[in-house]
Order: sequence, then C-alpha cells, then structure tokens
Amino acid sequence: MPLTDAPLLRALRGERPERTPIWFMRQAGRSLPEYRDLRVGTRMLDACLDPEMAAEITLQPVRRHGVDAGIFFSDIVVPLRLAGVAVEIVPGRGPVFEDPIRTADDVARLTRIPASVVAEKAGPIREAVRIVTEELHPQGTPLIGFAGAPFTLAAYLVEGGPSKEHMRARAMMHADPASWNRLAAWLAEVSAAFLGAQVEAGASAVQLFDSWAGSLAPADYRAFVQPHSAAALAAVGSVPRIHFGVGTGPFLADMRLGGIADAVGVDWRLPLDEAAAIVGPGATLQGNIDPAMLAAPWEVLEAHIRDVVERGRAASAHVVNLGHGVPPETDPAVLTRIVEAVHAL
Repeated sequence: MPLTDAPLLRALRGERPERTPIWFMRQAGRSLPEYRDLRVGTRMLDACLDPEMAAEITLQPVRRHGVDAGIFFSDIVVPLRLAGVAVEIVPGRGPVFEDPIRTADDVARLTRIPASVVAEKAGPIREAVRIVTEELHPQGTPLIGFAGAPFTLAAYLVEGGPSKEHMRARAMMHADPASWNRLAAWLAEVSAAFLGAQVEAGASAVQLFDSWAGSLAPADYRAFVQPHSAAALAAVGSVPRIHFGVGTGPFLADMRLGGIADAVGVDWRLPLDEAAAIVGPGATLQGNIDPAMLAAPWEVLEAHIRDVVERGRAASAHVVNLGHGVPPETDPAVLTRIVEAVHAL
C-alpha cells in the first residue's frame, strides 16, 4: 500500500477509508513486557535520546498490535532537555525541574535561549525517526510525530513538576501576562522545532499533546493558550496535524485552532456524536475509548467499542483511539483484540 493511502492519513484528510484506523496513545511503553525488559537500567530521558532504543520502543507496539500508525516514543520535556534546561523524570512522580520558571527574570533568562537550538541538537531524534520509518514505510504504516503543547510544558516549568491544579501557571497568566505570553510563545517555537525535526526525518503526521489544558477556564484557554498552540502547529505545515487535550469539552471547538488542526482528540467524557456537533464539519475526530474500560470483561468492552465507532460516524472522519493513554497495568492482549475488533467492524 502506498503510504499516502494509509487509512490513518486518509482519515486525517477527512476521508472514510475502507478500514477504520486505530492507534493508542502510550501504546509504546510501559504496558509491554518487551519495553520493560529493554528499559532495565536506562533512565527515561536517556532512552528517549538513544536512537536505537527509542526506535525499537516505537516499533514494538506496531509489530505486536497491528495498529495503523506508530507514535514516536519520547517525552514532552525532551525538547527542553535539548535546549539545555535541567530536568529529570523521577520514577513515580514525573518531570522535575531544577530551577522552576516563576518570575519575569526567570522567563527572560530562559527565553534568551534560541529555540533553534532544539533543531540543532535533534540529531538523535532524526536518527530514531529514520530507523522507524525505514521499517514502517515499506509496510504502508505512517509514523506520528510527538510534542507537548505550550501550556502543558509551561505548567511543568512554572510548577517545577507535576501538579493537579497548575495554580502557579494559571496565576502567571493574570499576574504577569507579558511574561506568560513570552514564555508560551517561546515554548511554541520549541515544540514546532521538535515536531519539525521529526517531519524532516520522515514522520507523516504530528500530534500536539495538551494534557493539562482541561484545568483552564474557556476564556483563559482562548486568551492565553490557543494562540500559542496554533502557532506551534501552524509552523509545522505539510503534514496532517492532530491536537489533543484532556478535559477540553467546554472549549472543544477551540481545539480546532481555527482550522489549523486537521483532527481533534476527544477524551472519554464526551460522546463522539456530540463532539462532532460541537467541532463542526470538516474536522476528523480522534478517540474515545475509555481507558478504564480496558479492564472490563470483553463483552462490556466490545459493546463500548461498537458504540464509539458508531457515534464516530457523525464526524467527517474518525480515528479510533483511547480518550487518554494506555494504563500501565493493561493486558497487551486486550489492545491487540481491540485493534482486530475495530478493523473487523
């Protein structure tokens, strides 16, 4: 199959391929025993920057599950590490920054680093993508590039690590909007550079992950976040662009970014037929199997899959996925069975 005819890419162009495409967020990683074996003794960010290892981890779920795309194995803080920011991923906690960015001086110091440094130091990323696409493209399987959205990156930077409410980040928007916008604009350039390196090396589509956007009020999202996410995706161009967030139902139409995003991810909270009515015609929807359902009896999960696919027919096109990532305790055999069920519908 020519790569341009891959079901995923056709769906992202707004078409309805004969086979509904499916892939899983976090399909590459912790739910797979082969991943856990490979990662023994290697820290997360080191694995992301090891071309051979990152490529192998990206390929593992495609080989095992028969999904319709690979998602590049990385972490949202990798481009920040490439830019020289001191960050480590602490097991059981997540990204932790040595020097949080909380004042106007902090923002000025960080944003003096040219975002172009990310592209200059992305050699390991390009090499990993090259290895992956060398295997996937002859099979007609595309690779999706990966990056974190400006708000989610900023939330980690300002908080200094994971947070439930992202209070400091939301406060900065109103207490010092100039610094906030300077930081978010710089992060948009960083994300665009990271995605651009993956596209240059062979990625056929990209996804911008805004995992924490659901903590925002719709007005704050539109004023302080949407313009920067739009800038990040607009700078990539030439390939289909997916925009995903968690808890974004109250401003789902805005996640289309004025038409810049070809597809919008929908989490498990909003039925896809309702999401299609909100987003409007012309946009592909991605999602929205509830990750909690992966632990349900098969007959319950199968009924849920059928409902998701049926409601997805209300959209211009549909890419089946989870409403968020694969939980680490998931039985990989369940994921394989889901792929087979979706392809059979």
